[in-house]
Amino acid sequence: MASSANFLLHAFVIWLALATTAFSLSPKFYDKVCPQALPAIKKVVLAAVHKEPRMGASLLRLHFHDCFVNGCDGSLLLDSTSNFETEKNARGNLNSVRGFEVVDQIKAQVDKVCGRPVVSCADILAVAARDSVVALGGPTWKVRLGRRDSTTASKTLADSVLPSASMDLPALINNFKNQGLNQRDLVALSGGHTIGLSQCSIFRNRIYNATNIDPAFAKKRRLTCPRVGGNTNLAPFDPTPARFDTAYFKNLVKQRGLLTSDQALFNGGSTDELVKTYSLNPEAFWDDFSKSMIKMGNIKPLTGKQGQIRVNCRKVN
Repeated sequence: MASSANFLLHAFVIWLALATTAFSLSPKFYDKVCPQALPAIKKVVLAAVHKEPRMGASLLRLHFHDCFVNGCDGSLLLDSTSNFETEKNARGNLNSVRGFEVVDQIKAQVDKVCGRPVVSCADILAVAARDSVVALGGPTWKVRLGRRDSTTASKTLADSVLPSASMDLPALINNFKNQGLNQRDLVALSGGHTIGLSQCSIFRNRIYNATNIDPAFAKKRRLTCPRVGGNTNLAPFDPTPARFDTAYFKNLVKQRGLLTSDQALFNGGSTDELVKTYSLNPEAFWDDFSKSMIKMGNIKPLTGKQGQIRVNCRKVN
């Protein structure tokens, strides 16, 4: 009896090992099924970023906001149905997440070159994020692939888990910890703000009320962000919003973080040293950013027979 139980346990362990191997993400996932997939994604991303550099930051943010809500499963791309309200309406997304048309273009192009829908929308977001960073002069990394798409979305969950621009350091650390990400991941991934722009309504409170802010910087930002009105007026996170560099971290050291959550990373707390390191050492930042992007892309993916490969990224098959 004992030996039979041992045999079953042994068989189960082998099955588990095989299952884990079979369903773990891999950079080579599409090599045989559709080798043209990744070049097709890159081509559309490069064209979109060339047309509007801000789009690079928008595509990077889509992947981030997708992964933080129940894993990297493309749920953010789904429009509302009678069964659920779209995550696009969540507090951290409403009137700010963008780039959905580019995702549609990528999907159409990839399905065309592959001859059928084999590449998931979740994987498209992961690859587009990497290609956007590279297009703006940043590092590259091997994107793990094989995610499948969710069949539902949750605005309620998005409301509760997406980090907010008003968070202090303990709240940010806790928010990332809940996703299996540590302080190094927090600082490295926040460095994604080296590209892109933010809306006045998001940083207004900081430029008028914060004490840990360079007065000249606050004054400059107030010129395009009045106390009342101008909510959608844009300002860059750092002086080079179309270049993936270390200017974001240099800004933090000078108390020129645009958001409260940006400056929280350099405000006398446990992440100060890392911010300083990144501000002086681009290689250290690039290396950690790449590792953290891979780690974030690995949050609770649907694999194997879970989920589906959507035909249209905006709706369930």
